[in-house]
Amino acid sequence: MFRFHKTLDVITLFHKASSPASMRVHALLKQASAKAAEHATEDQASDYIVQTQPRRAEFELDVTEEPPTEDQLQSILEYIGAHRAGEVVSGAKNESDAVKKLQMNRDSFQRPLTVDWNNGRAVAGDNESEILKMINSLPK
Repeated sequence: MFRFHKTLDVITLFHKASSPASMRVHALLKQASAKAAEHATEDQASDYIVQTQPRRAEFELDVTEEPPTEDQLQSILEYIGAHRAGEVVSGAKNESDAVKKLQMNRDSFQRPLTVDWNNGRAVAGDNESEILKMINSLPK
């Protein structure tokens, strides 16, 4: 019988290898991804705890040092809130200002930034508790 497999959710880390904060987030996300994959292989049908306490499904971790595209930036600002544009693009006052500043200077993009595209969430910076909260919260 032919069956379609569900694609994994994608979580992207906009990363800068020379940044200690970005390296910490990268390590945190790799660990969370491995833990989610580990739980995905357990025999959940026979484990009462797994049935009553659902966990984050396995996800694909995408790590890039490139800044986001204009469409990605608009989505990120929608997730995080346009009023926080300055946390995403240095000196930006709003969404259109962020797009202009990023086009003029790709280095104005602030890393690390973690995005859960499938669930419409993003965390700017290296706040580990916020990143774990975003990763571990189940979709509504």
